[in-house]
Amino acid sequence: MKLATYKSVDSRDGRLVVVSRDLARAVDAGGIVPTLQAALDRWDAVAPRLAALSDALDAGEVNGTFPFDQAQAESPLPRAYQWLDGSSYLAHGRLLDRAFNIPPIPQADVIPIMYQGGSDDFLPPRGEASFVSDEDGIDFEAEFAIVVGDVPMGADEATARDAVRLVMLANDWSLRALQPWEMKRGFGLIHAKPSTAFAPVAVTPDELGGAWRDGLVDLRVLTAWNGKMFGRPSGGAMDYRYGQLVTHAARTRRLRAGTIIGFGTTSEGQPDKVGSACITERRGYEIIQEGAPKTPFMKFGDTVSIEVLGADGRSVFGRIDQRVVKARV
Repeated sequence: MKLATYKSVDSRDGRLVVVSRDLARAVDAGGIVPTLQAALDRWDAVAPRLAALSDALDAGEVNGTFPFDQAQAESPLPRAYQWLDGSSYLAHGRLLDRAFNIPPIPQADVIPIMYQGGSDDFLPPRGEASFVSDEDGIDFEAEFAIVVGDVPMGADEATARDAVRLVMLANDWSLRALQPWEMKRGFGLIHAKPSTAFAPVAVTPDELGGAWRDGLVDLRVLTAWNGKMFGRPSGGAMDYRYGQLVTHAARTRRLRAGTIIGFGTTSEGQPDKVGSACITERRGYEIIQEGAPKTPFMKFGDTVSIEVLGADGRSVFGRIDQRVVKARV
């Protein structure tokens, strides 16, 4: 099934709607559960009812439907208890290490890299993305993410895989000019990682069909910058599977329902062949090939679009469409 959150004046968590598989129509899920977080908290009880509503919607057997308007959608979870972002594509990290002459992170090839990002204020998938300055190295990052149910501390990989409830598509914004200073301080990223945005629709893994296999999402992530295709790397190039990311996150603590775990910038490490899902990777490739980066970071007024198409050619998660603007402070 496909789920989305419409904006609401009554709740910062919005209101939950079930969306048809072709993203054409939706129906309010308030008669079952008011918000997506509430659904995740009671997943075993409400998921079968939401699935039945989804089936009825696709069969044209439910009243009260309306056209699904992606512009009215928030990120599926407008805020979350926890947002953890991993780095699952080793080719991406290796390219950047080489380009910027950075020593590899110890054991990055055997233990996932992960940081905890801000999760109290995710951006809507459509509209403005505000930044203080476009001299801060504004960069998009297109990636997959999963939402889990409750995960016990020390969970094994089988338990971790079973805990996955939903799959999402993210634009994990980065401010590259601020990253080196924060990383040198060794206490995590704050200023360099502004609010993330997620595509309008979260989907249960079964909606991905054969693309949900071997612990990864084997679909291409299509990213356009100012209307021009920038990259189409495949999620199937993951080195760390989603189960490994969950077990890593839960090694010394429980994860509560609604925790989001990102896979990191989608990458095949071949910007010359499939493009990139972030500007920094292209700049790194330019350094390796030509000695200096040529591609600038984003400026105010620039736009980015991120989308994933299924085997049938239809949009899976809806589309992220954002325009970079100066923050009103």
